[in-house]
Amino acid sequence: VLLICGDFQAVRNQSDLATMACPAKYRSMQSFYKYYTGEKVAPLLTIFIGGNHEASNHLWELYYGGWVAPNIFFLGYAGIINVGGVRIGGLSGIFNQRHYHQGHYESPPYSDDDMRSTYHVRELQVFRLKQIRKPIDVFMSHDWPQNIARHGNMQALFRRKSFLQSEVEDGSLGSPPASQLLYHLKPSYWFSAHLHVKYAAVVQHDEQRATRFLSLDKCLPNRDF
Repeated sequence: VLLICGDFQAVRNQSDLATMACPAKYRSMQSFYKYYTGEKVAPLLTIFIGGNHEASNHLWELYYGGWVAPNIFFLGYAGIINVGGVRIGGLSGIFNQRHYHQGHYESPPYSDDDMRSTYHVRELQVFRLKQIRKPIDVFMSHDWPQNIARHGNMQALFRRKSFLQSEVEDGSLGSPPASQLLYHLKPSYWFSAHLHVKYAAVVQHDEQRATRFLSLDKCLPNRDF
């Protein structure tokens, strides 16, 4: 199983490309459309959540999750699935306080603001995940849970990303709702992305339960992702 923590960019056509929030110079069809049309098939089960650079109109069609192509599954804006006995959950998007308490009001054609607000996490998504009572093995988010950096080697992080130091120290780095879910769900593993740096941490909930956190860097040559 391949897990992808956002920015998957499931772009089927030019219309999808036009709804992806990023500078125009980075908008490119890439290769997903070949998997969507069946020209190619993913060699293993791929499960992904949304990030902050996505084909927003495509993922909105699958709010509760679903197949975007053979063997490629979108977990939805908030969802949990069982894969061979392993319970995998995820929260799509990133936190922005301005939209957190609002509903999703965006609809095509998206304005520039809508293209960004549509991937902001909403309180309803977090509420739904908080209803889960059974143990979660793996959880994914795009941005980090708030204060997670304090549970790892912060000095090593600052050597690689010095500009993060002030946000870590004042507690503003990361997502408060993701942190709530971390301590509520207490998954065995939590994977994130977004900050483009590999970083590990361990949150000890009690004597029996701990969450092992890993942030993933970009999958590029000569990068320790």
